[in-house]
Amino acid sequence: MTQGLSARGVTKSFGETHALRGVDLDAPFGAITALIGQNGAGKSTLMGVLSGTVEPDAGTLHFPDEATRYRPTSPLDARRRGVAMVHQELSLCPHLSVRENIFLGALPTRFGLVDWKAASRLTREALAPLEGDEKIDPLATVGELSIANAQIVEIARALRVDAGDATSKVLILDEPTSSLTRADVARLFDRLRAMRDRGYAILYISHFLEEVKAISDRFVVLRDGKTVGGGETAATSIESMVELMAGRAIGSLYPRSDRDVGDLVLETRALAGARPPSASDDTGSATLELRKGEVVGIAGLLGAGRTELLRAIFGLDAVTRGTLEVKGVSGPRSPHERWADGVGFASEDRKEEGLATALSVAENLTLSHKPSFFIGLRTEARAAARWIEKLAIRTKGPDQRTEDLSGGNQQKVALARLLHHGADVLLLDEPTRGIDVESKAQIYALIDAEARAGKAILVVSSYLPELLGICDRIHVMRRGTLGPSVDARTATEEALLAEASS
Repeated sequence: MTQGLSARGVTKSFGETHALRGVDLDAPFGAITALIGQNGAGKSTLMGVLSGTVEPDAGTLHFPDEATRYRPTSPLDARRRGVAMVHQELSLCPHLSVRENIFLGALPTRFGLVDWKAASRLTREALAPLEGDEKIDPLATVGELSIANAQIVEIARALRVDAGDATSKVLILDEPTSSLTRADVARLFDRLRAMRDRGYAILYISHFLEEVKAISDRFVVLRDGKTVGGGETAATSIESMVELMAGRAIGSLYPRSDRDVGDLVLETRALAGARPPSASDDTGSATLELRKGEVVGIAGLLGAGRTELLRAIFGLDAVTRGTLEVKGVSGPRSPHERWADGVGFASEDRKEEGLATALSVAENLTLSHKPSFFIGLRTEARAAARWIEKLAIRTKGPDQRTEDLSGGNQQKVALARLLHHGADVLLLDEPTRGIDVESKAQIYALIDAEARAGKAILVVSSYLPELLGICDRIHVMRRGTLGPSVDARTATEEALLAEASS
């Protein structure tokens, strides 16, 4: 009999879309269980069922054992029953204090007034199981905390309403490391292991399989709304996990064909744009070269200035000093002029900046290079259909709204726009952030094919195995300054990280 949170035969449909098709899941106490699968596999819907935001059509939930039925009517009801979920996007109020966030709407009172002394004491008690050596001040403003500590506050708030022994708690974490530095990830993992050892059941959702291997004890794989496998994490290779997720062997995750490096198409000398968060007023410059048929990567910690560099090259941010030449054109240009020159940019923030998600796939895909008005929407749809097929974009058709696609398919739409436009210099900022392994493999294959066809590609990524796998050369950016490039074939993850952190 399972002691923890379990699901049996859970199904859920939204109209004609079958999100869950009889899912079985166990998240036992005293273990970290990873839930993995492609975008669109049903993970988000299942988490909604477990946390009380989605009502299942059929199936049963049990907590804390298989003799006790569990059917939450809301997230608050779920938390009161002992199941708390922390979403990828934190929902804290940055202008309020830690204690005000943890007790938002439920501050302790005494004689009709807020009992601030009790609020501080209870806040320290809520934070204590989650903190490491660094203690969080209950009076600190949340907006002044590091992302890692803000996440600890979010977890403490989620667990606060639960009562009883620590062994009757379930914590669900959705992509908890997407905005954390490597050091913050290590600290978070230490805290999660400590919670596991105190008897918590932790359900951990992530696209980063290296993290899954590092933190989880066991894993469950969803594919097309069904449970298709799982097991002990330590005894299972990443390749086996990928095959379970994809339903087939996907071959090499990082294809690298022979490429003919050609003419210089992008060159910067001591270039500086918007000042990155980590740079002082008098630091920051980038010198690099990019040639046809070449993939060049830029590594670095969050806030090092990588995004600012790409935005300055594309014309989204001003160039403050240094020289820039792209395809024989010297000096900064506007984004409109860069598009006209055949330079394409894919933003790291596809929902807010990269795509107009309320528009259709066809409208987004052709946004920068529209057919003639007199030709009409039919030609636009035909143009989109070609790229939908070539990039294997999973959509009902060119007219489907982009916001209804999974993250991986949205990213493919953003990249397809660059290809439809005919751009031959591609500036890609975190091109695989937040998408599943099979979609990553497809995007890596696309990058390889475009480089083989002679396009020049500059890639910013926080994921070092990705850069080592797809790039020819890699630069490391630190506090706004770009270091010299190294050959990706001889570089190591440890050396790149050491340079980024020095």
